[in-house]
Order: sequence, then C-alpha cells, then structure tokens
Amino acid sequence: MAARNDAGAKRQIIRAMKNISPCVACPNSELGFCRAVLKDAEKAGPTLGEGSDWQHHLFIPAGKLVLAPNQPLPDVYVLCNGWGIRFLQLANGRRQIISFLLPGDLFSASTVFEERFHFSVKALTAIQVSAMKRKEVQSRAAANPSVVMAVADFCCMEMEAADRMMAALGHYSAEERIAYLFLHLMKRISALNVIRDHRYPFPLRQQHIAEAVGLTPVHVSRVLGTFRERRTAELSNGVLQVFNLPELQRMGALS
Repeated sequence: MAARNDAGAKRQIIRAMKNISPCVACPNSELGFCRAVLKDAEKAGPTLGEGSDWQHHLFIPAGKLVLAPNQPLPDVYVLCNGWGIRFLQLANGRRQIISFLLPGDLFSASTVFEERFHFSVKALTAIQVSAMKRKEVQSRAAANPSVVMAVADFCCMEMEAADRMMAALGHYSAEERIAYLFLHLMKRISALNVIRDHRYPFPLRQQHIAEAVGLTPVHVSRVLGTFRERRTAELSNGVLQVFNLPELQRMGALS
C-alpha cells in the first residue's frame, strides 16, 4: 500500500512540474511587459479567458527563421533567452537588420495589435520564446492599465532606437556607426547582465554588424581591425572587449 501511495505521489509531482511555466524561474519575468501580463494582470482579476493553454514556449535553434512577413499568427512573442534579429528582406536579396532582440523583448509592439507583420525574425543564437495568445493579451490589457503602459513603454523604446539609428546611418562614418551600435548594445546588455572588465557577451558576426549599419562585411572587418590596433575594442569568439570606453563614446555617442 505504501509503495502504491509513493508511486501516486510521484505521478502527481510529475504532472505538477509539467504544468509549471518556465516563466516561474525566468530571471526576466520581472521586466516590463512580462511582469505586467503575467503578474500584474492576474492580480487585477478575471479576463475574457483563453484557458490554461493561452501561453506556450518554443525552443528554436540558432539560424532558424521564426517569423516571416505577412504570415498570420495568433500569438504575441517575447524572447526569453538568447539573441534574435528582426530584419527586412530586400528585393535585391540583401537584408537590413532593424533591431537585435534580447531577453525580455517583445518581437515588436505591433504584434500586440496585428496578426501580420512586415518584418522577419530569425534566431541569432539558440533561443526560447514565450508565445501568448493575442486575444488574451488584449483582454488583460483592457482589464489592467499596467499592461497598456508596458506596451507603450516598449513602443517608445522601439521608436527612440529607430530614430537614433536613422541619425547614425544618415550622418556617421563607418567607424562612428559601428561605435554607436556597440554602445547601444552594451547599454542593453548591461541592463540584463553583470558585466566585468568591460567584457560583453556579443554573438554577432561581421555580417550581422554590416547588415545593421549599412556597410559591407569587408568594410566592417577593416573598422574592427582599426579598433583592435588602437586598443579601443576587440570582438572575438562572441565577446566584445572594450579597452577604451571614452574613445568609443567619443566616436559613437549621439549626444
């Protein structure tokens, strides 16, 4: 009898563990959008209700396309772990990276409102994604202003980042563009990680940098070589080592 009781208890524990969302242990669950949708909204009371399956998680290998343009999807996507890229595929076969996605990021604020997108998303590294049904997110937003504010905050961040990148692309030299990109990502990485000795996890190849700042990979290689020779910064093996932060800021700071 005791053995049967133990076996039954183990099955209950296993079933309970399967029902536990990865969000429970996620270090980014306290960030703006996730906190608002998963915690603040639940405290506000019942919503329209999508049931227990309103959220699921995807594990996607590096290099895999996650979203394609004009693909109708019912979910809002948040990056949980890893790095992604949001980009436009141009008619000439080239690619323009619009933004780099880091943990806690919505793929775009527009995904909360629309089911078709003008951009593509690809996994830069292996990633984990939280997919939340759009109807439930919208229902929670209607019931709780903190969800609306979290979406608005992310929208403002997107707009500011786009405006600043447009200014850099329009008026900066190649060295200044890359310095700006480094500073922008360093700030975002520092908000998520403890950084020591100015060493930043940076899983970008020269091709990614080129596609983000409108240069060729050859030109990017020359600039990175110059940074290395001047002991300003070095990108190697997925790590950005900054040796001279004031010099990088002199080149890349917009204001």
